Amino acid sequence: MKIIGFGINHSEIFTRQGLSPSVKFPRILGIECAGIIEETTDQENLPIGQKVISIMGEMGRDFDGSYAEYVLLHNEQIYAVETDLPWEILATILETYYTAYGSPLNLKVTQTDRILVRGATSGVGVTFLKLIKGQIS
Repeated sequence: MKIIGFGINHSEIFTRQGLSPSVKFPRILGIECAGIIEETTDQENLPIGQKVISIMGEMGRDFDGSYAEYVLLHNEQIYAVETDLPWEILATILETYYTAYGSPLNLKVTQTDRILVRGATSGVGVTFLKLIKGQIS
């Protein structure tokens, strides 16, 4: 996958500070990315030139990640996307929206629940609030 853009996450900041003891250096960090398929073993689902995204899956931790020009990923970790979002926007929302979207699902939030979001000024907090308002209004 040719990397066009990636987000920078707190986990990577913590890793650079030495707070991720499982990460062995040298390592190229980066746990999320947006880009284009350059080589593939799955022409049917991931053809060359396809716009794709990837998040987590130990990218940037167990193997080199998205701060590189290219990244080698398992097909199961690559998601084809059809979007008109500019690369710089697409690359910034991946991990944030995935985390924010999964939170109310895991919490089993209902319309009668009252929710306090601490840290609602963070990207995940703001996104969580927007998604919750959309779900329960």
